[in-house]
Amino acid sequence: MGTDYRFTIDSEEFRKYPGIKINYSNRPISPDEFWIKNHSLLFDFGINEQEIDSFSFENSKAFFKVDDGHFPFDIFAASFYLLSRFEEYLPHTKDMYGRFGHQNSLAFKEGFLHQPVINIWANALALTIENKFPEFKTQSSKFKTVLTYDIDMAFSYKHKGFIRSLGGFIKAPTLNRIAVLLGFKKDPFDVYAWMDELHKKNSLQPIYFFLVAEKNGPYDKNILPHKNIMWKLIKHHAKKYNVGIHPSWQTGDRKKLLSMEIEQLEDMTDKTIDSSRQHYIRFNLPEGYKAILEAGIKNDYSMGYGSINGFRASVAAPFYWYNLETEQQTLLRIQPFCFMDANAFYEQHQTPSSSLDEIKYYLNACKEVDGTFICIWHNNFLGTAKEFKGWREIYEQFITLLPQPASPDYA
Repeated sequence: MGTDYRFTIDSEEFRKYPGIKINYSNRPISPDEFWIKNHSLLFDFGINEQEIDSFSFENSKAFFKVDDGHFPFDIFAASFYLLSRFEEYLPHTKDMYGRFGHQNSLAFKEGFLHQPVINIWANALALTIENKFPEFKTQSSKFKTVLTYDIDMAFSYKHKGFIRSLGGFIKAPTLNRIAVLLGFKKDPFDVYAWMDELHKKNSLQPIYFFLVAEKNGPYDKNILPHKNIMWKLIKHHAKKYNVGIHPSWQTGDRKKLLSMEIEQLEDMTDKTIDSSRQHYIRFNLPEGYKAILEAGIKNDYSMGYGSINGFRASVAAPFYWYNLETEQQTLLRIQPFCFMDANAFYEQHQTPSSSLDEIKYYLNACKEVDGTFICIWHNNFLGTAKEFKGWREIYEQFITLLPQPASPDYA
């Protein structure tokens, strides 16, 4: 809301305060207060199943309803429940990749996964306080967009070595592959010059996340980082853009690899790497965030689902990770995304046209609440491969919708 505040637990000090005051407790204290009757969650310790009954609120949903006070539910407890990802610490079913399945989430079950409900709630709270205290003036946040790329496979056919190229040809023999390898055609995933031109034309400053696993595996199919072409590619981008680590699938099983991959990327960029996004969005709480925090990561862009688009933490704004196990707020800043091209294509089976409609929806949903819109794209979707036909065109249309300039929020 852009206003200063301070806390007190002294009820007498609270009563005597002459300005606008919010009483967050189970009983009224002063006749000139704004009272939010509390749910028990923020006064408890431990991680226990919560009884949640949702109800309609502001064309969306809310929960932790209270029977008294000046606001219909405990907005602080409800927001904390969603932001802390409380439900991800409770027993749940994991998906095929070992991740928290979106079907387990309250937002999916109650039908508000597509909405940044915490932003909606906060705006409603500000208006309600203003109605009670006309002198209360808020300063709304500024709508922001953050454009990000995951570079999982820098090239489709080239620079993979003889054995991988031969294996790929045997598995899927095509004249196109031969033409690329012989230098007669450009690699279908090599779209970096085109992307640079698009960024320059529209004054964009995206973030690139590079996968630099030292060994390939079933889920890590990157061009190996020791290859000269990868050094050149990464150095080129590090000179122009912000660069982050895309921790490999293997780091989820071997934690020490994370620091090694960060060091590798720092050598390639000559920069300190403090931003990350998990490959396949593979992480579980609290272990996943503890690992990257210990490795020196300050901003993580993994808060979203790798199986469906939407607001995993129900918010369109950065926030600090709170570790429920230790009951401590950390210095790890979470940057939640709400749209990923791979979700639209592989998981939701959308056409480029229907995906453009979805992108527009999420962009407008964030704009309406003065939130932060973060999206994920992959170079292969923007290339010339037949299976991704039409995606480059809708991407160009999407870019024209962004405010100028679009840049990350590191505040």
